[in-house]
Amino acid sequence: MAREAAMLLAPRRHSPARAEPLPLRLALLGLGVLFLLLVVVLPLVAVFTQAFEKGLRAYLGSLGQSDTMAAIKLTLVTAVIAVPLNTVFGVAAAWTLAKYRFPGRNILITLIDLPFTVSPVISGLVFVLLFGTRGIFGPWLDAHGHKIVFATPGIVLATIFVTFPFVAREILPALQAAGSASEEAALTLGAGGWRIVFRVTLPKIKWALIYGVILCNARAMGEFGAVSVVSGHIRGVTNTVPLQVEILYNEYDFVGAFAVASLLTLLALVTLVIKKVVEHRQARLFEGAER
Repeated sequence: MAREAAMLLAPRRHSPARAEPLPLRLALLGLGVLFLLLVVVLPLVAVFTQAFEKGLRAYLGSLGQSDTMAAIKLTLVTAVIAVPLNTVFGVAAAWTLAKYRFPGRNILITLIDLPFTVSPVISGLVFVLLFGTRGIFGPWLDAHGHKIVFATPGIVLATIFVTFPFVAREILPALQAAGSASEEAALTLGAGGWRIVFRVTLPKIKWALIYGVILCNARAMGEFGAVSVVSGHIRGVTNTVPLQVEILYNEYDFVGAFAVASLLTLLALVTLVIKKVVEHRQARLFEGAER
């Protein structure tokens, strides 16, 4: 009996007969590596190869063109406006959803997720129907000298719409996991609302907040569909970096197109590195909390 009990309590080892055959494992591994090479690595190599095809001087000359510089400036301005606004909105929305239960809570969550389900092109079209010349508010805006569509405000609005879920969706689970004990303790000690937010709540969710801001910024600078609809493709005025890449490619300026595309590629790579660093820090904090 003792021997049988020991056999039952002993950790079971996987039987070699049940393990996948070595050829199958190698085939699956090779298939995965081949897929990554074709879909990820080769496109990245192609972008930089085409960008530097005619040398560094041609590369820098393509980036220094007036229309390209205007596109870069507009992209940066759009991101500088959209990302902070979405950060404030995301923190406020996530705080409300995590700390309170109220009628319409599920509707608010659905509205936050709406840009994930609606095509960016449809999002841009909605702004055209609202603020365009023949839109609902278009005649009033024209009468008062305000221009939304085919101008910078329309690009900013479209970018805000497609990027606002990122911050809220990243910090909401962190707020729910953190609970309210720390805030309640600070409140009993006499701390005010803003002091609790900046000294208690935000430090607990800082890595999730940074992660959301990174994703929001990357999407804001790389958005194409919604911005393409509301921009009007006015060279040097309403073209962002993705739109400038399209124009240069359609004009057979391949070096210029890939040179500008390399900026977005570098942004993606930097975003990926920062994302991995943040995920690593979050994992370490989670392991430390469990211990």
